[in-house]
Amino acid sequence: MTTVAAEQALARSPSLRGAALLELAEDQWFDRKSARVDPKQLAEALIGFANAEGGMVVVGLHNGRVEGIQSAGPKRLSAWQQAAMNFTHPPVRCESKLVECRNANNQPDHLLIVTVEPSEQIHADSRDQAFLRVGDATRKLNFTQRQNLAYDKGQASFEVTPVQDAGLDNLDQELLAQYAEAVGHPDPVRLLQARNLMTGAGGVTTAAMLLFGTNPQSSLPEAYVRVLRYQGAERGTGARQRLIDDVIIEGPIPRQLARARQVVFDLVPARRALLAGRFERLPLIPEDAWLEGLVNAAVHRSYSISGDHIRVEIFDDRIEIESPGRFPGLIDPRQPRDIARFARNPRITRVCADLHFGQELGEGIRRMFDEMHLAGLADPEYSQTAGSVRLMLSSQPVDRQLEARLPPGARELLRAINNSGRLSTGDAAEATGQSRPTVLRHLRALQAEGLITWVGQSTKDPRAYWTRRLE
Repeated sequence: MTTVAAEQALARSPSLRGAALLELAEDQWFDRKSARVDPKQLAEALIGFANAEGGMVVVGLHNGRVEGIQSAGPKRLSAWQQAAMNFTHPPVRCESKLVECRNANNQPDHLLIVTVEPSEQIHADSRDQAFLRVGDATRKLNFTQRQNLAYDKGQASFEVTPVQDAGLDNLDQELLAQYAEAVGHPDPVRLLQARNLMTGAGGVTTAAMLLFGTNPQSSLPEAYVRVLRYQGAERGTGARQRLIDDVIIEGPIPRQLARARQVVFDLVPARRALLAGRFERLPLIPEDAWLEGLVNAAVHRSYSISGDHIRVEIFDDRIEIESPGRFPGLIDPRQPRDIARFARNPRITRVCADLHFGQELGEGIRRMFDEMHLAGLADPEYSQTAGSVRLMLSSQPVDRQLEARLPPGARELLRAINNSGRLSTGDAAEATGQSRPTVLRHLRALQAEGLITWVGQSTKDPRAYWTRRLE
């Protein structure tokens, strides 16, 4: 990921350093600023990173050129270095340093590197405006988004909680060494400190235990993945239960994901297909789609919720992945492709990104949609319960021409009817947040396509409802 690549670029010689940093794409953890940037604008970027997952800002790069900062003068340099103290409230925790470079004129120069730590509280500027880093942009939050962020920050603080009586001896040294090698760091302990995974007293945090613990479940018994395979399309109950496989996967998150990937691959319905001249097993649901869903569940679940775990339920016609904790408040589950990114577990997210597990949350969700679309399957469906998020990936082909005929919002209404079994017009409006006239228009469109049917005695029947049309 870019943070690792940025650290590697900084380790290069001064003559190559600026060009290497220019080659990197700006993203969730990396930003470039011109030597003409105002200290208040720099403060906005620092706030955005602190409110999200932390990151790095390099001052002295602009428009594909290495400007350097010498021409800005010592007064402007001092203002940048004090931007966090003067223009952020409470002050953002960050470190700044000067590194040598060669500017576009091949003259000796310097860049200012500002490294920002993720914060457990919300930061704002001198006008009380809060910002959040989302992808490659720093966005200003409105009142509702800021309230939701405050709630999610409270949950996010759980990963920095120290694990009582736990230290480096409780971590998997082989896994730590593999992580250090993956990011090119010479010292695993210093790397843990740099990633804020250790306490000042030398203890380890909950995030460190979940990522690298020899037995994380001794401290967090529900931090595991359970894979269930059912025969047919229903779970069944009692004597008619259709469960044929039940696998519990424990251990640190990287090992969980590797093991769960293999278990799901072995259990998911598949067909034999001729690929590259040989017959191979091809899952009915694209692996890239369900793997992104699995990684997102492990990385973004709420580990502070006890008594629940991640479940991957595999049926003949679909995969359902459910994880504890609702979507972070900045995400509208009705519009999963247009999410405003916020990681509930920024330190866990950072390590998993370093290890190349999955994509960023927003990018990963969009990738799932793309993979399902390319396979000719229905779009992923997200829903929320009182305390969890459920993702459903169907192996059923979808009629793209039908999708094009349906008005925007009609598919969401159909999902609500499917989930509930039946809905009155008023209940449908409440479930989707749409106005009654819009809901009526969508209901009629779905009825015209033969997807739903109306059940009632008359147009004024108070017990009338809409339901999925049976074949």
